[in-house]
This record gives sequence, C-alpha cells and structure tokens, in this order.
Amino acid sequence: MKQRSLFIIILVICFAVGLFLIGENFASPAFAQGHAGHTAQPPAAVEKQKVTNPQAPQSASEEEATEEAPQVEISPEQLQLIGVKTVKVALKSLQKVIRTVGRIEVDERKLATVNTKIEGWIEKLHVDYTGRYVKKGEPLAEIYSPELLATQQEFISTLKWAGRQTDKAQPPDAAHSGHDHTPPAPAPEPVSELQKILAKDAVAALDAARERLRLWDISETQIKHIEHTGKPARTLTLYSPVSGFVTQKMAIQGMRVMPGEKLFDIADLATLWIVADIYEYELPFVKVGQPARITLSYFPGRQFSSQIDYIYPTISADTRTAKIRLTLPNPGGQLKPQMFTNVEIRINLGKKLVIPESAVIDTGTSQVVYVEKGEGAFEPREVVLGIRVEGAVEVLQGIKAGEKVVSSANFLIDSEAQLKGIKPLRQP
Repeated sequence: MKQRSLFIIILVICFAVGLFLIGENFASPAFAQGHAGHTAQPPAAVEKQKVTNPQAPQSASEEEATEEAPQVEISPEQLQLIGVKTVKVALKSLQKVIRTVGRIEVDERKLATVNTKIEGWIEKLHVDYTGRYVKKGEPLAEIYSPELLATQQEFISTLKWAGRQTDKAQPPDAAHSGHDHTPPAPAPEPVSELQKILAKDAVAALDAARERLRLWDISETQIKHIEHTGKPARTLTLYSPVSGFVTQKMAIQGMRVMPGEKLFDIADLATLWIVADIYEYELPFVKVGQPARITLSYFPGRQFSSQIDYIYPTISADTRTAKIRLTLPNPGGQLKPQMFTNVEIRINLGKKLVIPESAVIDTGTSQVVYVEKGEGAFEPREVVLGIRVEGAVEVLQGIKAGEKVVSSANFLIDSEAQLKGIKPLRQP
C-alpha cells in the first residue's frame, strides 16, 4: 500500500513538470514565430541572437554620449541680471584699414651731383648758397687748372700741325680748281706716301686731343670756340646737369679741388617720395599698386592721393617694420623733404564669416565662443580665427552662419562653466 501510494505521487510530480515545460515552450517568442510563419529557428540561432542583440543599443547609446556637446544652463533671471547679449554669425564684407606715419624724401632718381675730373682752383663761383634753384645748363663755377690749360695748348698745336699736313697731302689740282685764268705751272712732284701717312697721323692725333677735352667735360661749344680763336680758355666752366634746388654746396671761392671731389648736389623736387613703415603682421595685406590717402598737418582738411610704388625687401630689426614707398607730385613746391605725413591704406578683403571680437575668449591655447542653444543653454565651442579687423574677427572653423554667439558677459558664463567642469569639445 505504501509502495503504491509512493508510485502515484511520483507520477503526479512527473506529470506536473511535463505540463510546466510545455507551457514554457508555448510562451517563448521563437515558438510563436515558428508556429505563425512556420520559420522557427533552431535553438542555437535563438541563443546567438539573444547574445548579439543587446550589444547594438548599447553601442548606439555610447556614440550619442560621445557626440553630445556639453552645455551650461543659466536661468533667465540670471541672464537678465548679468546682461548677456547675443549676436548672429553672418557673412559680411570686410575692409582692413592700415594707418601709419610717412616721411617725405627726395626722389633718388632725380638727384645729381657736380664734380670735376681735373685738379684746379675755383676762380669764380656763380652759385654761392645752398637752396638756390638752378636750371639745366646754368653755370655753377669756373675752375682754373694748369693741366687743362696745357691740354688745350697741345690741342691747338696739334690742330695747326694737322692743318699743314693735310694741305701737303692734297693734290695741286684740288688747290687750284676753279681758277682757269692762272697760267699753267710746271708739273709738280707727286705726293709721297710719307706725306699721306703723316696726314693720317695728324688727323688721328687731332681727334685724340679733342676726345681728351671731351672727357674732361669741356663742351662742344667750348672746343669749337678754341678751334676758331686758336686761344685756350683759362678756366673750365661747370654747368648744372639738371633743373632743381642746390641741396648741398661744398664749393667755396678760391678753394682747391681734386679730381672726383663733390662740389654741388642738386635735387629736382617736382616729384617726391613718401616712405612709410608697415608692421610685420600687416605685410601680407600690402601689395604694389594699392591706393593710399595722404594727409599732412601742414594742409588741414586736404587729402592727397597716391599708390604704393615699391615695398622694400628688408625689415628693421629694432622696430620690426618694413618700408613702403609712394610717389607724390609737387607742382607748387609746397611739399618739403623731411615733412611727416599720415598714410591710410584701405584694403577690401571680400565677404567673410565674422563675429565680434568681444565674443571670443582666449584661453592661451585656444579660442572659445559660447553658442546659444535656447532656453538658457549655452554650448562652449572652440573656433579657429582668421583676420582681425576693427572689432570684428573672421571665423575659419567652429561655427556656422545663422548661429548666435554670446557677445557680452560671456566671461561670466565661462566662469559658471569652469565651476561645473564643463569644457568645450576639441576641434578635430
């Protein structure tokens, strides 16, 4: 009896376990899908799917977490209290203005110096003070030179000798041509080859003596005067090579001069140079041919227009500036060398993405702006900056047109972000 009852209990327990297992199989999704679409998967595939599927939503959540930008939130009351202002990022036309100081200089291309190539003494000085205006060809001084006097005597002697040798070398018929009434003379002796050679040598010596006078700056008029009169000129007259003002005068009445010694400096002031300094960081914007406006305190309210002619190839080690040159006409002679001028160069840079310079916080290693995200949220963002122009700065990377950035009280927002440990994402 006891054995039968124990056997019945065991059968009941086995029956209950079997019912439980059957119920679990009916409740599983794999069994339901296989039953509905007759595409039941094997248990191994189901287990593999159970292992791999949970990882997909986990990786997506991690990517969202890494891409999510940090934000600092400030209540509307605090924003109004600290005076936060925003400005929209937009494309604007930029114009850079370079202002510098220039100095008027003499045009080096119109400078001339007067010196002598012989040794002598100044007997007469026609220009006796600095600053006098002289015209081209006007006499400046007269110099007595024993060496020049001896050369002129040699030229005159050579001239006479060449004349005699030329007459001897001419045939008699040429000398008496056109005189038919003259009775015929005895047959003359033929011209010898020696006389012809002497005549050629005489002409060559005369040309050499004349060239020597030219090399000593004796003009053709003076040489012809010596040939005509047969007398040497006692002094050599120095003439002005250009029209202009005498800027330096070293010549003094009665002084001795040596070959190559400078006596006068003459400058044509019809056009002048303006030499201005440009800082090293401004050089990339400066080009030859750019227009410039020039003003002087000497002419209040008056402007002169010019353009950049030349950019000097060196930089001053002391001031870290390079020099540029402008040319300015001076028809009335009102502009004087060494005057100071104000030079203004306006450079069009085209349309750029710009923000106010006050919107940028410079951390020393990067530049940060705070972008308004709405409802009191601000995102710190690193930016790459370009040209700075009179309170505005170009943005090369980090923000887009249409976004709003904080332009006032942004340092207070940055302080709040630092307290909360919020840092901007680094640019790639």
